[in-house]
Amino acid sequence: MTPLPQVRTPPAVLGVAGLLPQMACVAIALAEPEARMAAGVVGGGYAALILSFLGGMWWMQALLRSDERWWPYLLAVAPSLIGWAALLAVIGGVAPPTAALMALALALLASPLGDREIGPLLRGVPAWRQLRLTLSSGLGGLTLALALAVGRG
Repeated sequence: MTPLPQVRTPPAVLGVAGLLPQMACVAIALAEPEARMAAGVVGGGYAALILSFLGGMWWMQALLRSDERWWPYLLAVAPSLIGWAALLAVIGGVAPPTAALMALALALLASPLGDREIGPLLRGVPAWRQLRLTLSSGLGGLTLALALAVGRG
């Protein structure tokens, strides 16, 4: 029986380090009331950036499979569009920052469902799936915490 591949140290360490910017934004929003809104904007931008990154992973998976269907590519562009719409809603005054942060948090928390739907590349490697679930849950939870911290003001 061949052992299952394990997550290598660089992606594990760097993946967890990717939570640090959002941790800093939450800490700033809680500790410095006058910087709460700025922390929310920076954290929202970071969440939107990571959503775009996840969509890029799904796009590449579809390309690697030479997928001819439309829906995998539509799913792959959805995270970028969600991030863009959330930020645009705040900039345009249509939604408060807390609402945008909550939308971004929910998209991050739901992103492992996209992994499951987009294809088999991660499906056969439980360690990678677990890393993705941990990172998405972590960043989604931190973004939700940031929304709550920003909403305190």
